[in-house]
Amino acid sequence: MKPPICPRLLPLLTLVLGLVQLPRAVISHDYSDALSKSILFFEGQRSGFLPEGQRMAWRGNSGLSDGWTHKMDLTGGYYDAGDNVKFHFPMSFTTTMLAWSVVDFGGYMPPSERQNALEAVKWSSDYLLKTVSQLPNRIFVQVGEPVADHNCWERPEDMDTPRTSYAIDAPNAASDLAGEIAAALAAASIAFKPSDPSYSNKLLQNAVTAFQYADSHHGSYSDNPGAREVVCPFYCSSSGYKDELLWGAAWLRRATGDESYLKYIESNREAFGAGYNVLEFGWDNKLGGINVLVAKEVLEDKMVRLQAYKTTADSFMCSFIPNSSGQHMTYTPAGLLHGGGMVPLQRPTSLSFLLLAYADYLSKASESLHCDSLVISPDDLRRIAKKQVDYILGDNPMKISYMMGYGGRFPEQIHHRGSSIPCVKAHPKPFGCKAGWELFKKPGPNPNVLTGAVVGGPDGDDKFVGGRNNATQSEPTTYTNAPFVGVLSYFAANPNFH
Repeated sequence: MKPPICPRLLPLLTLVLGLVQLPRAVISHDYSDALSKSILFFEGQRSGFLPEGQRMAWRGNSGLSDGWTHKMDLTGGYYDAGDNVKFHFPMSFTTTMLAWSVVDFGGYMPPSERQNALEAVKWSSDYLLKTVSQLPNRIFVQVGEPVADHNCWERPEDMDTPRTSYAIDAPNAASDLAGEIAAALAAASIAFKPSDPSYSNKLLQNAVTAFQYADSHHGSYSDNPGAREVVCPFYCSSSGYKDELLWGAAWLRRATGDESYLKYIESNREAFGAGYNVLEFGWDNKLGGINVLVAKEVLEDKMVRLQAYKTTADSFMCSFIPNSSGQHMTYTPAGLLHGGGMVPLQRPTSLSFLLLAYADYLSKASESLHCDSLVISPDDLRRIAKKQVDYILGDNPMKISYMMGYGGRFPEQIHHRGSSIPCVKAHPKPFGCKAGWELFKKPGPNPNVLTGAVVGGPDGDDKFVGGRNNATQSEPTTYTNAPFVGVLSYFAANPNFH
């Protein structure tokens, strides 16, 4: 259903749990509805000139002069969260995960939603092509000054904070950023190959160029003077750059089948840290994803040269099983995967994606997972993922859905500028910073529903307070939603799985 052009202000509710809708009876989860909404969310995060088919109709054009400080076009792309900055490192990870969702789970999607997912990928991949268009000499890092932006509460359509574009010039290092962009473009090239081979080839060529820069200038992008001041503390690469080199090479291997990338991931595994069972996967640390991605080639193509990756992937999967030996994932009392951090639900959505991907790889190879004496079936892994999905959609101690617009009860006062300020159609006159902060403090639900957005989520004790001033719990991010698209695709196609 098409969202309303500009939702009217909802009646004032009691400030409990950051404002939630009153409950209604929910018999079971509508995963197809959640899938549609999880993809729709990305239209609410768009920057640039919006297309005629824009469904999140309370949004308008924004950031139309982006790139002017370098005399180039850097319009488009996504705002990362509830602010108006375009951070290219998490945006490229978002793109990779959206593309991986299409590549591995597109077959589970209804054709219309697969097309919507591809459009979500393309909105970002088109932008990333711009960020690497001046390689091998320059790669763009971000657009917008985060301190100024975070000090101003304005809808994106009204932005008057500086839209400075930041770049790294050769020979300065940007292995993590360039490696992630290479992964994103390579993954997107696979996603578009069946429907648009010309665009797919363009993406792949630029992925190769981005990886060449990443591997030719080793080091973290956030260590460069000039970049450090604007990306830290927001998106510093605390895990280093070596995981992105393996990540980029692994996606290029999958996209091309080229022997050179096979040799790269084979020879650099130990040196780049992929031999450790690190219980992480997200916009910063890619190690969990690398081992799962490469293990596919071992399981399905019997590539024994890469067996060590599968061994580590097996250990990673066994970490979800409480009764196995070795390291274990941390869960809240109600069973949500938990690891702290500024975005609590990023971990459950990303790890659930890996659980389902690995379960599919095992199924296609007719194999099971062995954790000590325990034999874990692919469906066992899927059940762990389903527990996370159902928790996020409402089966939790707070009895609320953490996805905006889904279910009978969800947070309505979220930390998001565009959602919290009346839309341009309802209020054409711009809101300045001062007026924006007054709206920030105003009680009541946000006037615009950011449909499909997964908010930050509960704490380690399953408690959720929410509220516009509680960014950790109530701010949505693109990199939380992106893997959730793939996860929901599986359960939408298998609604009776239990």
